[in-house]
Amino acid sequence: MPVIVITGHGDVPLAVEAMKLGAFDFLEKPFDDEAMVTAVRLALNRSKQAEKASADRADLDKRITSLSSRERDVLNGLIAGHSNKIIAANLSISPRTVEIYRANVMTKMQAESLSELVRMAITAGLAGSD
Repeated sequence: MPVIVITGHGDVPLAVEAMKLGAFDFLEKPFDDEAMVTAVRLALNRSKQAEKASADRADLDKRITSLSSRERDVLNGLIAGHSNKIIAANLSISPRTVEIYRANVMTKMQAESLSELVRMAITAGLAGSD
């Protein structure tokens, strides 16, 4: 829940402290009604965006959790930019098997393209975990 601090005796250190502690806005009395309405509207919009981002991240984490260990290995190879042939050599499996795992990863992650898959991995914090 976003917080808007309203005070009759504000100063810069108090405002800085409030913002460091997570306040969305800091209003000093007297303020006009429009300033309050605008602050509330912006705070609610940011809250909605944060909730959506959190739900999207939870969905992404769920997709990643659905991957098998070998699918995760293939995903890590893809994130690192390796070809199917290199991934196959690194995992001691055939390139055709990598293609199958890669298709499974794309399906489970609901990615339409490799670039979308890499974007998801970056969002999930997987980039660089080769």
